[in-house]
Amino acid sequence: MTAVPPTVPPTAALIADGLPAPVPEEAAPAGRLRLVLGRMLASRGVLAGGAIVLLLFLLAFGGPLLTPWNYATPDYLAIRQSPSGQHWFGTNGLGQDVFAQTVRGLQKSLVIGLLVAFFSTVAASLVGACAGYFGGWTDRALTFLVDLMLVFPSFLIITIISPKLRGTGWIAFVALLAAFNWMITARVVRSMTRSLKEREFVRAAQFMGVRPLRIILRHILPNVASFLITDATIAVGAAVMSETALSYFGFGVRAPDVSLGTLLAAGTDQAPVFPWLFYFAAGLLVLFVLAINLIGDGLRDALDPTSEGTRPARKSRTPRSGK
Repeated sequence: MTAVPPTVPPTAALIADGLPAPVPEEAAPAGRLRLVLGRMLASRGVLAGGAIVLLLFLLAFGGPLLTPWNYATPDYLAIRQSPSGQHWFGTNGLGQDVFAQTVRGLQKSLVIGLLVAFFSTVAASLVGACAGYFGGWTDRALTFLVDLMLVFPSFLIITIISPKLRGTGWIAFVALLAAFNWMITARVVRSMTRSLKEREFVRAAQFMGVRPLRIILRHILPNVASFLITDATIAVGAAVMSETALSYFGFGVRAPDVSLGTLLAAGTDQAPVFPWLFYFAAGLLVLFVLAINLIGDGLRDALDPTSEGTRPARKSRTPRSGK
């Protein structure tokens, strides 16, 4: 009878050949998502902020269906009329329904804020991850670009470029806002990437020949997703504030379209005499920014792995008896 050679495990064979053994990627705890959701639902700030944001979105996109008036259609029989059953938020100096204009302005501001936050977060994550992962001249070039963009006065540049884009619509305005709102986030992502690329699961992927872009998308960015989600949430409120400020000074959304900024600009001088022209738009803006900040704080606490409650509970040890 011939002797059967013993079976050699694949890992031992790799080590014998001088090749590194594959390091299995650590699986996320099964209860991690459930724990995060539980912490979010237990946070009063997240619940209150989420309810307010949901109601504002319903008002912005469902409000035009509740009124027969269009935001640009005047009612010449009701000039600067106070709030009534016919015009819920009153009318302005042209007889236009303030409720229709307010929900239209809220809708435009929310869409602009969401798009700006999305594009700026995507740009920051890609630039920061590439700079931190590749290092060398790539890191130096991208870091120089980030520092250069931080030096530029963004508000002044937007006010200079915006009048030249009058015929392109508000999409060009979104691109301008997004182009100057990603640099700080990119620097934070770069620092986090430089730490993550030394971890075992990234080293194992490199030894296995995985492409760098795939490592960034599949291993680096998912590990900074908690920071990006929180930052993107807060960026929505900041983008709405930036749009409102620029539109207030006439560099953002322009007539015949409206936004919260244009409504505030039109009603500022008349606020002491006709307060409904100013305070409805201002109240919705303050309410939205406050709700976004509440959600951002709650997400930060829920997604932070170092905060109390995300760590597994330690088993208590009872001292043994001396007998």
